[in-house]
Amino acid sequence: MDNDNKKKTIYDLAVLVEASPSAVSSVLNGTWEKRRISKKLAEKVLKIADEQGYRLNTQASLLRRDKSNIIGMIVPKYDNRYFGEIAEQFEAMARAKGMFPVVTCTQRDPDLEFEAAKELVGYQVECLISTGATDSDRITAYCKAAGVQVLNLDLPGKDAPSVISDNYTGARDLTNLIFRRCQSDLGWSGPLRFVGGRLSDHNTAARLKGFMDAHKERGLAVPSENIQASGYSADAAWNSLRDFYPDGPTGVFVNSTISLEGVVRWHSQLADATGSIRFGCFDRDPFGKFLPGNVGMVEQNVPKMLETLFKMVGQSKLVQDVILIPCKLEEF
Repeated sequence: MDNDNKKKTIYDLAVLVEASPSAVSSVLNGTWEKRRISKKLAEKVLKIADEQGYRLNTQASLLRRDKSNIIGMIVPKYDNRYFGEIAEQFEAMARAKGMFPVVTCTQRDPDLEFEAAKELVGYQVECLISTGATDSDRITAYCKAAGVQVLNLDLPGKDAPSVISDNYTGARDLTNLIFRRCQSDLGWSGPLRFVGGRLSDHNTAARLKGFMDAHKERGLAVPSENIQASGYSADAAWNSLRDFYPDGPTGVFVNSTISLEGVVRWHSQLADATGSIRFGCFDRDPFGKFLPGNVGMVEQNVPKMLETLFKMVGQSKLVQDVILIPCKLEEF
């Protein structure tokens, strides 16, 4: 048997390169930078590995290219139609532009968001899309230090361009729609209830302002107990409403389809009272139009948001502005 045709191992390469097997392994698996191995040695390993017919992994071979064509995205949730749509359309648009998309879910955990960003930078992404991040500026600082472009989506940051929905206008329009239907269907025009989200969250704050301003236009004060922004979860929405049994007509502004699940659970247990309730939801689910009492939903324009973002990818000297994308109000 001809030993020259025998498949080379990492140990064989280490001898040829005159480096340790662990150093060679780090170059081949793409972790050489973390181990502070010099780029000169890394390039030598890759050159000899190539000459010896050693199969390289994708990350290691990026050293041989000027650009990786990898674009990364972090998203807070998958179990939400809005973020699921963002992830799916992001992947499709990236591939159509000749880029390789990498998406990871971070569960609204700021530490997990940061770790995910660091890993994506380690994979030499050319741009990172930070979607709904709780601490986007921390991610931006890290990416900028690594020479990686970062753009914010859904939630704004101070230190990178941001593309978000016009939450204020969408919420004000939805509030007005709920008011109109409460008046026409029930003959009622009292203050509505706001359910879902977090007051510390930019989008919730903007939607709440639109909600409150729609009340001010009607000369209505909103009792503090009517603002129930206890989190983005079905259980949080359910817990905030479970002890509330309306003694007459009422209207509810639901802040996200995640919260809508809890509102529907509450609504379904009211029996004969359900006919005297009208509600609307910020975010859209196609099944929403079949829910009794639902008068409309706000759809965030995901294609437009992503199109706007992709125009910025690879562009230098961008202004750190917040770009607002109008929402669509669907009436039922």
